[in-house]
Amino acid sequence: MENQSSISEFFLRGISESPEQEQLLFGIFLCMYLVTLAGNALIILAISSDPHLHTPMYFFLANLSFVDIGLTSSTVVKMLANVQSQHHTISYAGCLTQMYFFLMFGDLDSFFLAVMAYDRYVAICRPLQYSTVMSPRLCGLLLALCWVLTHTVALTHTLLMAQLSFCVAGEVAHFFCDITPVLKLSCSDTHINELMVFALGGTVLIIPFICIVISYIHIVSAILRLRTSGVGSKAFSTCSSHLCVVCVFYGTLFSAYLCPASVASEEKDIAAAAVYTVVTPMLNPFIYSLRNKDMKGALKKLLSRKRILSSYI
Repeated sequence: MENQSSISEFFLRGISESPEQEQLLFGIFLCMYLVTLAGNALIILAISSDPHLHTPMYFFLANLSFVDIGLTSSTVVKMLANVQSQHHTISYAGCLTQMYFFLMFGDLDSFFLAVMAYDRYVAICRPLQYSTVMSPRLCGLLLALCWVLTHTVALTHTLLMAQLSFCVAGEVAHFFCDITPVLKLSCSDTHINELMVFALGGTVLIIPFICIVISYIHIVSAILRLRTSGVGSKAFSTCSSHLCVVCVFYGTLFSAYLCPASVASEEKDIAAAAVYTVVTPMLNPFIYSLRNKDMKGALKKLLSRKRILSSYI
């Protein structure tokens, strides 16, 4: 860490270079962040308070909501504080910390979506074995495995970043400390870091995505066979919410990291990052609550219970 003694902070570009636009975007992002917190917290409370939702599907949904809160908080809170204070800086230690939590929660989103796809595959393609396959023990093991893998990946990137030298406190071309913009500021050899970004980044994105695609190939095949019995539409309705979230999440990620670079690549990356760190976590509770009858019922019970308690108070 001796190499880092010459710098103590980085400058974050922010969400806009125009002060007028930045103030407008501050209000929009603050509202979206509050909606994200409220929506995902309601999902967690509704699932934990309703015994009918104590199933593997909703167990992972509650964990996904928790991760969405963490993903948004790891990036947006610092950005809002910088806009409010007009000091677009972040300490060196704070930058590495933000990078670690952003990577961990972002990777957890990807892994949880894959686990939820597997859960839907078992429920539709192997319904008679569902309770045996998706046992509480397996759910706990899958949850622990997701956390261990993402922690390892995030910690690896963070420790490798900590070994680099930064000769000057430059401007990070982003509104948070993402790996690629920070690597561009280093005056060290970053080949190992770039190799690990390609290897580990591809692994935590592509492998879960392939698992999701394979699961849904089997699910669609099973639903087509069930069409004549009239059960197909009901079976697909249990997957539609998850499929919508998958499309939004991976669509923005792939557009940000797999599309060819262009003149406006930095602006495109910032816009895509804003979508999957703010917009997607905000939309997830609405998608799951509006397209799922069980979630609707649980939320109604929860809100009516809150009203009764508030009337007594």
